[in-house]
Amino acid sequence: MNDPSPADTDPKPVMPPVVVKKYANRRLYNTESSTYITLDNLAEMVRGGRDFVVYDAKTGEDITRSVLTQIIVEEENKGHNLLPTAFLRQLIGFYGDSMQNLVPRYLEQAMESFAHQQEQMREAMQKTMGNFFPFDMEEVGRQNRAMMERALSLFTPFRPEHGDPTPPPPASRDAEIEGLRAEIADLRRRLAEAQKK
Repeated sequence: MNDPSPADTDPKPVMPPVVVKKYANRRLYNTESSTYITLDNLAEMVRGGRDFVVYDAKTGEDITRSVLTQIIVEEENKGHNLLPTAFLRQLIGFYGDSMQNLVPRYLEQAMESFAHQQEQMREAMQKTMGNFFPFDMEEVGRQNRAMMERALSLFTPFRPEHGDPTPPPPASRDAEIEGLRAEIADLRRRLAEAQKK
């Protein structure tokens, strides 16, 4: 018996990412549609689930990460305040910190878990209440920000508080490290269980 092809198992074909070139004049060129686009257009592509990569037109360097960061800055400047100030301060504090390499994957897992739970919540609400359910997106946003702040607060034992320049003694630090490792292991276990459901 032949193994099913990817087309048989996955009804949605995976589209290749749109290639966007960024020129020196800061203009963005969508090579798929052969048109100039804006950061707003790229934000809509993200919301629509369409992947893209951005290359510097002169050097060929992949600058997707910096363009995605620009989109976030633009959204924040429009008053769509998704990232609380405390979260941004904590995030900036991790640059150059010994924990820097752990933070991206941890945040990625936390956001994946949140997106999965959000989708389950939407499905449950649609099944029980249809379109009449009073769904408060602001409340979900507040809960999401609180969750991310709690996630980042797990790392704060590694840095002294703003007003306390004295680091904890080594024995205390070792105990905090072990406690943090246990919390991360517990969170990974919970995430794995949530993904199985």
